[in-house]
Amino acid sequence: MINKLISLAALSMAMLGGCASMSSSPAMMKDGMLVNSKGMTLYTFDKDVANSGKSACEGACAVKWPAVMAAASDKSNGDYSVVTRSNGQQWAYKGKPLYTWPEDQEPGDKYGDNYLKVWHVVK
Repeated sequence: MINKLISLAALSMAMLGGCASMSSSPAMMKDGMLVNSKGMTLYTFDKDVANSGKSACEGACAVKWPAVMAAASDKSNGDYSVVTRSNGQQWAYKGKPLYTWPEDQEPGDKYGDNYLKVWHVVK
């Protein structure tokens, strides 16, 4: 009987953990801009077409501007959606794929804002 209760409790916790991960978003607003879980600034790219379901930043672009990758099991949730990349899935906010900028070293850095006039902080 005790083993069954322990198994049931473990199963319940696993199910709750799965629900929490499905309902969580890949980013949050902080100080008026979208950041990832580490507090790093997120960007959009003007060449990406909103709601197209794909990213225009591949190859060398993707090396300079790493995509905010989504797990295969991640699903769209509210303003967040998942778009297709050649190497997997990427998170998008309001239909625009999300990226980070490697020169941002600390939470709150936004050195990529307006880079080449086509990269922008998500506000």
